[in-house]
Amino acid sequence: MTHRLSLLVLSCLAVLVTAFAPAPVKRGPEQPDGRFVVMKTSAGTIKIELFKDKAPITVKNFLVYVDSKHYDGTVFHRVIPNFMIQGGGYEKGLSQETTQQGIAGKEKKTKAAIKNESVNGLSNQRGTLAMARTSVPDSATAQFFINVKVNPFLDANKARDAAGYCVFGKVIEGMDVLDKIKAVKTKSIAGFDNVPVEDVLIESVRRGK
Repeated sequence: MTHRLSLLVLSCLAVLVTAFAPAPVKRGPEQPDGRFVVMKTSAGTIKIELFKDKAPITVKNFLVYVDSKHYDGTVFHRVIPNFMIQGGGYEKGLSQETTQQGIAGKEKKTKAAIKNESVNGLSNQRGTLAMARTSVPDSATAQFFINVKVNPFLDANKARDAAGYCVFGKVIEGMDVLDKIKAVKTKSIAGFDNVPVEDVLIESVRRGK
């Protein structure tokens, strides 16, 4: 009799534990680790490999802007066909602005500047992604550029300021898109040179696989 009661108690406890056990956590799809990003533009799609091992601070910073969708709706605001294309800092509609105030009004807010990781063994080769900055070495925030030709003078060991520009990724698909963008017509607007006559839009940048 006692044995039967013990089994009954254990059975009841098992039911209670099951009833009050927390529901299993539903996990969404695993987020890509950030080795690759896919940039959709009005000229086509570009896939980029990021070099986290060579430029960890820069890649982490870039992915913060990617994940917050900062780049969505921005433009390539500076296009120089025998040099590079630069973007990530201005909203669309830039090409229609005619005043300095209008240009400034299109600039997006950014987070704090980061350390320049240009001394990482990577060179500004055609198709590489690098951080744009001011004359201050550690001033990069969100703006980046993609080299459309080999630009060794931007490397730290050959730069005039001995600081150079940090390469942190490279285009692995979509070089034809770069060539299409570098060929667009440009103009000067209120002191801003090499601005595309028609916006070259960055529609989105997302982590990829």
